[in-house]
Amino acid sequence: MNARPPIPIFPVAPSAPTAVATTPDDLAHTAVDQLGRAVHDLRISVTDRCNFRCTYCMPKDVFDRDHAFLPRNALLSFEEITRIARLFVGQGVRKIRITGGEPLLRKQLERLIEQLARLDVEVTLTTNGALLAQKARSLADAGLRRVTVSLDALDDAIFRRMNDVDFPVERVLAGIAAAADAGLGPIKVNCVVKRGTNDGEILPLARHFRGSGHILRFIEFMDVGSHNGWNLNAVLPSGEVVNRINAEFPLEALDANYTGEVAERWRYRDGAGEVGVISSVSHAFCRDCTRMRLSPEGQLFTCLFADRGHDLRDLLRAGADDSALTARIRQVWRGRDDRYSELRGEASRAAKVEMSYIGG
Repeated sequence: MNARPPIPIFPVAPSAPTAVATTPDDLAHTAVDQLGRAVHDLRISVTDRCNFRCTYCMPKDVFDRDHAFLPRNALLSFEEITRIARLFVGQGVRKIRITGGEPLLRKQLERLIEQLARLDVEVTLTTNGALLAQKARSLADAGLRRVTVSLDALDDAIFRRMNDVDFPVERVLAGIAAAADAGLGPIKVNCVVKRGTNDGEILPLARHFRGSGHILRFIEFMDVGSHNGWNLNAVLPSGEVVNRINAEFPLEALDANYTGEVAERWRYRDGAGEVGVISSVSHAFCRDCTRMRLSPEGQLFTCLFADRGHDLRDLLRAGADDSALTARIRQVWRGRDDRYSELRGEASRAAKVEMSYIGG
């Protein structure tokens, strides 16, 4: 194992992206973007609706009762999603993550999981856990491999304030237990850290999940979308998160599982498991990003911080064959030059796509 240097504290100067050497023959057969990155992950948002109103994602004053969500007939059908996913697998995608909004709000989602599971690809899902206790077994039976559960605090009062719908933490913990019983592991538990809001929950979460077999990950508060009130003062750099945990439970660095993995991995020296940090603000990882995103109504997005998508639905519903759809997918990916997190200070946009619509 090669030791990884400590995560630097914000600010950090962005490094120039490293292009992958390619030949004309490579480019003829592989979708490679402007910075030499090949597509590996497809994130599919199946709904823009959610039953939480987390302030860093869907603040209640914006996403209120009068908010216009996508109508049912605008959403891609499961068959349309599966067709697009199959074409992405043909372009090198090896991992598909189902997201939202809250994906478990999409009716009969197991049908989609069942269809995707027939592809030569790993199928995973990210959820807030509210419906997971009821759904875990049927999702596993349909072919889902793993789940990632969002959990921003163990303290019930803090958790209720952050989800802003008064949802109790015990029901999310019950969902995690049900997912483990259904074999949807190793389960990843994601906590978005906001300084002064829930950073006091870092050690309680670490203590709770040590030795559980679950992988706890801490995500820096990011400037996703245009309505989450992001400011730099609320960002707790991941280096501080690692330092806090290491002071009580000594850690050592782990290598990435694969090129493009977003989390920096650490393990407890006493063998009690693994934690991770995702550092889009303080330690940008754009150069290795291998993700494409598909929105609920068929827009392709090449970056979590994008301000526009590329329509596939109209092409799909106009009767385009697989070769035409594949050509469009390759065109979009080959034109991709996104590295927003590395250029954050100079590239901030007035409007960005909302995370509740595109998936995290």
